[in-house]
Amino acid sequence: MAQIVLDHVEKVYPGGTKALDDLNLDVKEGEFMVLVGPSGCGKSTALRSIAGLEEITGGTIRIGDQVVNDLPPKDRDIAMVFQNYALYPHMTVAENLAFGLKLRNTPKPEIRRRVDDAAKLLGLEPYLKSKPAQLSGGQRQRVAMGRAIVREPRAFLMDEPLSNLDAKLRVSMRAALNQLHERLHTTTVYVTHDQVEAMTLGQRVCVLRDGQLQQVDTPQRLFESPVNLFVAGFIGSPAMNFVNAELVRDDGPAVTFAGYRLPVPASVLEAKAGLDGYFGRQLILGIRPSDFEEAGFADASWARLPITVGVTEELGTEIHAIFTIDAAPVEHASITHATAGDGDDEAVPALIGGKSLWTARVSARSTVRPGQPVELAVDTSRLQFFDPDSGLTIGHPESSPAATTAQVA
Repeated sequence: MAQIVLDHVEKVYPGGTKALDDLNLDVKEGEFMVLVGPSGCGKSTALRSIAGLEEITGGTIRIGDQVVNDLPPKDRDIAMVFQNYALYPHMTVAENLAFGLKLRNTPKPEIRRRVDDAAKLLGLEPYLKSKPAQLSGGQRQRVAMGRAIVREPRAFLMDEPLSNLDAKLRVSMRAALNQLHERLHTTTVYVTHDQVEAMTLGQRVCVLRDGQLQQVDTPQRLFESPVNLFVAGFIGSPAMNFVNAELVRDDGPAVTFAGYRLPVPASVLEAKAGLDGYFGRQLILGIRPSDFEEAGFADASWARLPITVGVTEELGTEIHAIFTIDAAPVEHASITHATAGDGDDEAVPALIGGKSLWTARVSARSTVRPGQPVELAVDTSRLQFFDPDSGLTIGHPESSPAATTAQVA
C-alpha cells in the first residue's frame, strides 16, 4: 500500500489544450478513491499521469515517499486494469494471470501461490484452464483484475473497468470490487463517468471539471453538501432541480419563484453563513427530487407545493413525477456542463415551452397520475442556495469566502 499525492499537477497538450489544471489530490494509504466527471474533464489523464503513461508538464506526483515524475511505468510499482480486458486470447486463464510474473522472473513456486490465491479470491478456480473466448464478460474482467492482483503492487489504477458490462453484471461486479478492497486494502484510484459507480465504490469521490478539482469528499457529503452548482447538478440521479428565485422576509424568511413561496427555516439561515445577506436579491434555488413527497405521505411540517403532473415514471420502489414550473430554465455554464449528455440537449427547453422541467421522487404508494393536480410536500430544511454569479454554494464551508463576500457586497 502507498499514499498517492498529486501536487499542483498540470498537463498541457501541444496546441495549448490544458487537460489538468493545478490539480491537488491526496489519496490516502489503503483508500479507494474514485475520479468522476463528464467526458473530457481530465479524469483519465490524471490516472494515466499517475501510471506514467502521460508525462505531466508541471507539478509533482508522489507514490509513497518517492517522487515518480521521471520514473517509467514499470518502476512505479502500480498495476492497471482497463475497460477492454487486454487478455492474451491464446493463453489460458492461469497463463494470463502468470504472464506478468514470468516477465519479472518470479520463481515458479511463488507464481503458483499468487495465481492460486488470486483465482480463489476472484472465484476463477473452475476456469484456470479455459481460454478468454470461453468466458463471459464478467469472468474476463475478473481475470484482468486477477492479473493486477498477482503483482501485489503498491496501488491499483482502474480506468472504467466495468463500462463494457451490461447493467446487471455491473452491479455484481461493483459488489465484487468492494469485497476485494475490503480484503486487500490496496490503495486504489478508480476512474468512471458513471456516478452510480462513483457513489457506491468510492470511500471518497473526486469530482473534476475541465481538469480542475471541484470537490473531494465522501459520497454522502457530495450529495448533501455540494460546493457549487456543477457538483450539485452532476451528483444525484435524477438531477437536482434548479430555479432563479428571490430570498424575502415577508411574513417570515421565504424563497419565492414561479408563483410559489417556500418558508426558509431559521435553522437553515443559521447554518448557511452569509445567506442572510441575500435578502431582497436573486439567487439560485436547488431542490433534490428526493426532498419531495406526495403530501399525504409526508411529514405534516413540510411545506406544500401544488403542481400538475406531466409525466410519471413508475420504477416499482418509487415514482418519478415530472412536472413544469412557470420559470425559464436556469442559464449557467456550471449547470449546462453538469447535466449535458452525449445527445442534443438544446431541444429539451423548446419542447417544454421555455419552462423549467422538474422531477419529484415520491412513494410507490402514491396515486400521482399524468395530467392530474397533486400537492407535493417539500423538506425545506434541505434547500440549497447558490450565488448566481460565482455558482458557489452559499454557506458551504469550502466555498471561497472572498468570492461569496464579493457577490454580497
